[in-house]
Amino acid sequence: MKNLKYIFLLMVLPILGCSDLEEEPVSVLSPDGFFNSIQDVQTAINGAYGNLSEEAFWGRKFSLPLMLRSDMVGIGDQGTAGRRKDHDNFTVSDDNGMITAFWPRAYQIIAGANEAIVGGNSLGLPEESLNPVVAQAHFVRAYMYFHLVRLFGDIPYLDTPVQNIASASQISKTSSADVYTKIIEDLEFAKQWLPKIQPSSALPSKASAAAYLALVHLTQNNFPEAYSEAKFVIDNEANFELELAADFQDLFNPAKQGSLKEALFTIDYNGFRDGDYGQDYMPALTGIRANEDGNGGGWSVAVPSIEVYNRWDGRDYRKAVSLDTTGVFNGVVDTFMNFPTYDARNIASAYIAKYTRFTGQTANGNGRGSEHNYAQMRYAEVLLIAAEALNEINPGTTEADGYVNRVRARARNGNGSNYPADVTPGMSQDDFRKMVLEERRWELAFEFKRWYDIKRRELGTAAFGTGGFEERPNFRPSRDYLYPLPNDELQRNPNLEPQNTGY
Repeated sequence: MKNLKYIFLLMVLPILGCSDLEEEPVSVLSPDGFFNSIQDVQTAINGAYGNLSEEAFWGRKFSLPLMLRSDMVGIGDQGTAGRRKDHDNFTVSDDNGMITAFWPRAYQIIAGANEAIVGGNSLGLPEESLNPVVAQAHFVRAYMYFHLVRLFGDIPYLDTPVQNIASASQISKTSSADVYTKIIEDLEFAKQWLPKIQPSSALPSKASAAAYLALVHLTQNNFPEAYSEAKFVIDNEANFELELAADFQDLFNPAKQGSLKEALFTIDYNGFRDGDYGQDYMPALTGIRANEDGNGGGWSVAVPSIEVYNRWDGRDYRKAVSLDTTGVFNGVVDTFMNFPTYDARNIASAYIAKYTRFTGQTANGNGRGSEHNYAQMRYAEVLLIAAEALNEINPGTTEADGYVNRVRARARNGNGSNYPADVTPGMSQDDFRKMVLEERRWELAFEFKRWYDIKRRELGTAAFGTGGFEERPNFRPSRDYLYPLPNDELQRNPNLEPQNTGY
């Protein structure tokens, strides 16, 4: 993050991911031995934030599969690692290297949050001074479990530090319903105690917690609650200092992101790295090979299907921001249909531009170690959550139309065509539902959201069938809405059985 020094003191042992359960947890911090002040609590929380930007989490291992499992992005270079292609093709096995890498990192983040909560509560401070800080840890824990429960279903739920390896080896799974209950409890605590405004979007605020509550309830089809939480954010946008960025492009320009007021929570990169920390691979993974326009080209791994370009109306300003249709090769500008001419690992399709057009300072080649702030939640999404939820409660309202219209107005960007046009008043519930999901597709394209929309609305059969953006004949709804639990974890701890269906 830009304004906080990452302190990686909290290298808490991955509770369920250690390579040998006989090892001693030499790096576990003891609340009794470390936490002596509120600043110590913040240091522990900063460690959890730091782990979010590690290569095994947002840097690559966690984020790339989310992108590939959408119907918007596929593998370009077929010579890339098989563990990546398996996510794209829905041929993932329980020893997939992407999953076995990010699972322990996820629990390390959770462990850091747990240490901060327990350590903070041990200080005996008044809740007015303690809780606004500890609430950050509650938010981070909820954020992490929300990802895990959507990806795996029933999972181990830990809300206290585990310092005994024998106990860790006996941990069993918690039902997804109970995990969601715990997530909501954490977010409600965070909503109560977090400040209205933070100095950086890398720190969650009261609005961040409410926005995530809205998304959690939307995911569970609790539409009245989803609407209520989203409406709380919208009604208080002035108090929370929230607004849509005037120019959609600025959202993906590190030089401008810090001054915007749209992001409610971000994972921030600073253009430097320390080992695998701060190493942002997304510009390289989505970049055009041999392209001389930028940071030395990319790796052509995650590339939109040609149908994304073909079906996205060119009058929509978001298309121009989101897609690269030209590159520079040997000093000459050429169009995407000729990209394979300059490197056979490229494909003839427009590439993702959100992470390659502007990267800021980079600590490594191909844009790795960028200065991007990856928005995990934007105000535009809150507006779309409110619209979708309200349509399920009371179809055909001008209020729901208005939330979508605010998002679409920016997408026009003064193009003079009135496209995308305002929502047609009085749409049927089903038509509005389809429309708002498509609006999410374009507004949040390549922002790691589409797979979760496919899952929660059970769109996979249509999305990956004939007529979809990407045909994936291996997709099976009985299996592929969940990841497999990591095989190495099941071997170490049979209490995590049974494996998810189909693996």
